[in-house]
Amino acid sequence: MELRPVDLRDAGEIERAITAFAQGANGGLIVTGSASASTHRNLIVALAARCKLPAVYYARYYVTGGGLISYGPDFIDHYRRAAGYVDRILKGEKPADLPVQAPTKYELVINMKTARVLGLEIPPTLLGRADEVIE
Repeated sequence: MELRPVDLRDAGEIERAITAFAQGANGGLIVTGSASASTHRNLIVALAARCKLPAVYYARYYVTGGGLISYGPDFIDHYRRAAGYVDRILKGEKPADLPVQAPTKYELVINMKTARVLGLEIPPTLLGRADEVIE
């Protein structure tokens, strides 16, 4: 197995990189969080589908937009916890005294329509662990 990072600067570069990557055998994409990936998410999802590449994303909005699978922090929980920090600061606590928080809740979302288009069978055990399965 080979891991090849791709720097996502502009739409043309993304298209060239994903198309070239798809020429190899047994490939798949792992899309990590970045401003550029978010900006070009529709292009990335469309290219993955066109090139028949299974892809794992870091946020559920990729999967609701047609991507295959996402596994990442539950952003709603993250925002809820941030609101708790705002409350504590407004009540007089110093921000520097508050501990740094990391995500504690992650969600797995699977798009079955995309899996069928790619010809993939998702194991029932994985479906059972999913927080959401999109038909």
